Amino acid sequence: MRKLTYFVACSIDGFIGDPGGDASSMFQFVGDDYLAWLSSEYPDTIFGPGREAMGIADVENRHFDTVIQGRGSYQLGLDAGVPSPYGHLREIVVSRSLESSPHPHVEIVSDDVVGRVRELKAEDGDLGIWLCGGSLVAGELLDEVDELVIKTYPQVYGAGMPMFGGRDFSVSDFALDAVRSFDNGVVVRWYTRKR
Repeated sequence: MRKLTYFVACSIDGFIGDPGGDASSMFQFVGDDYLAWLSSEYPDTIFGPGREAMGIADVENRHFDTVIQGRGSYQLGLDAGVPSPYGHLREIVVSRSLESSPHPHVEIVSDDVVGRVRELKAEDGDLGIWLCGGSLVAGELLDEVDELVIKTYPQVYGAGMPMFGGRDFSVSDFALDAVRSFDNGVVVRWYTRKR
């Protein structure tokens, strides 16, 4: 069974964006050391044009062959004129507002996202599924998340878009597997769901 990994950036207090979803204040922490680690360890999570600019467009995916993202996250690519932002992965966008896909490589899922994720997890393959965001999609898929890779940036938002939005209170236990810190204050933590 393949696993669903929520690989996400957040503030110290657990927000993935401001109240409108903007996380651009976190970009200042993507420095040389951290970016070198990200591009070598998780090249599959780098936006297509970024991979080209960094000269890693042909690097094989290490962890994922599929990405799932919400409409808001996907809109960033559309606004930049990139309707297939992760063309090196199978792209799935969860949206109730997009009636058709803006790109033949992008699959739109408008209902039963949990069922679609279970289908993806049941496929054969060595690579997993990357849950890119956003908040409401992560909230809907929390019970399907097998692994968390949380990139915590040294900022406090105070309010904003939570890592898991739209949920009632419930507890899900995860075990800490590893921690990596960088000189710029970024801390990456790996967790596995306790079953």
